[in-house]
Amino acid sequence: MSDVVIIIPTYNESSTLATIIARTRAVTPAEILIVDDNSPDGTGALADGLADSDTSIHVLHRDEKQGLGPAYIAGFQWALDRGYRFVVEMDADGSHDPASLVAMLAIAHNTDASLVLGSRWVRGGAIDGWSLSRELLSRAGNAYARFALGSRIHDLTGGFRVISTDALQEIELSSIASSGYSFQIEVAHRIESTGATVIEHPITFHERVSGVSKMHMGIVVEALWRITLWGCVRALRLRRL
Repeated sequence: MSDVVIIIPTYNESSTLATIIARTRAVTPAEILIVDDNSPDGTGALADGLADSDTSIHVLHRDEKQGLGPAYIAGFQWALDRGYRFVVEMDADGSHDPASLVAMLAIAHNTDASLVLGSRWVRGGAIDGWSLSRELLSRAGNAYARFALGSRIHDLTGGFRVISTDALQEIELSSIASSGYSFQIEVAHRIESTGATVIEHPITFHERVSGVSKMHMGIVVEALWRITLWGCVRALRLRRL
């Protein structure tokens, strides 16, 4: 049994799931957990079929779509209950290249890093397929989050990560309220705030070529107000020191 499990949340990813699983299987022996939120397009049944043919693939079925954060927290708890050393966050749509996992997992195993983050916004990182406006939005959002939270992480919103399960047990998963992409910011910030080592590894992020993006204005609004709230709480704490 591998000490790593790759968690892939899915909702209507039937057009991409088999391909991303095959690409992942080609580069790492890590276990895979597909967390499906009752996809109406049959993704859950497809995941079951993949698991039937490969004992290293597991499926966690959830009753309804509740957002990225709750799906990952369910996956994290599944991994903690089974004693894995590391979890990987990875999208099902092909935007995260599984080939990058080789280097990211090597860093996780050979350093004291609690979080290895596949980063678009460090030297060597890149974006493939985004418009200029979307890139500027991501850069601005990350810059604001870094300022508000006093963070040194360049890609707080990045969703391609290796996280030690020891770090997950330190950050009180049950108290995380974020459901959208602010979940990624909250987890990274909590890990960084414990004083743990965070390493950003440059990746190329590829825009999905099929399926429908889950990004919408509500996710952006949630992220902005949560970052602002966390930043205000941080400022108040600093004033009391």
